[in-house]
This record gives sequence, C-alpha cells and structure tokens, in this order.
Amino acid sequence: MKELLETIVKALVDNPDDVVVNELEGEKSLILELKVAPEDMGKVIGKQGRIAKAIRTVMKAAAVKENKRVVVEILQ
Repeated sequence: MKELLETIVKALVDNPDDVVVNELEGEKSLILELKVAPEDMGKVIGKQGRIAKAIRTVMKAAAVKENKRVVVEILQ
C-alpha cells in the first residue's frame, strides 16, 4: 500500500525525492502519513481537495482486496 501511494504522488510532484510515506498499521486499519515538499502541497491537494480525494479513493479501493481500512493523512 505504501508503494502504491508513493508511486501515485511521485508522478504528481516536482520534487519526487522529497516524498515520504510513513505506514502505521493496526489490526483492521492502516494509516498512511504523506509528507511532500511545501511547494508541492498544492499539487497533491488540488483545487478544492479534488486530487487528495481521488488519491484517497484509489487507496481505499486497493485496500478492499486486503480487507483493510486505509486513511491517508497529508502532513505539512
């Protein structure tokens, strides 16, 4: 799951080397903390949060296969 999120976000940003994903795993849920360079924050969030919502939707769809619940948090 971590690799999928990294791949998606690195394709969107100007500084792919600054993308960091931390994975916190519970019994039924998985929290993915995403950090990007400050100048790339707008590209990851998008207008009215549309890109962030799309990323979360893709991650939730991928998590269904593993019977997990995924939360994507975008940190500054």
